[in-house]
Amino acid sequence: MKLMTCPVNGARSISEFVCAGEVRPIPDPNTTNDLAWGAFVFHCNGAAGIKQEWWCHTPSDTWFIAERNTQTDEILRTYLWGEVA
Repeated sequence: MKLMTCPVNGARSISEFVCAGEVRPIPDPNTTNDLAWGAFVFHCNGAAGIKQEWWCHTPSDTWFIAERNTQTDEILRTYLWGEVA
């Protein structure tokens, strides 16, 4: 069984988690144009490598960031947003 470490709840089965995509800076919705907003929503970097991704431990609704190697599917570390990356 594959495990992921929730920063709050510890090691849990990967089936308790859901990934919400790569961490990316959001453009300011009040000042960005439609083209830039569309690029943010629909275009992301799909290259293999180490990515920072948003994950949620669904039983506790804990959102956190996981650094994961998308080529090997190895989870390198997990931490709460705002902690030192």
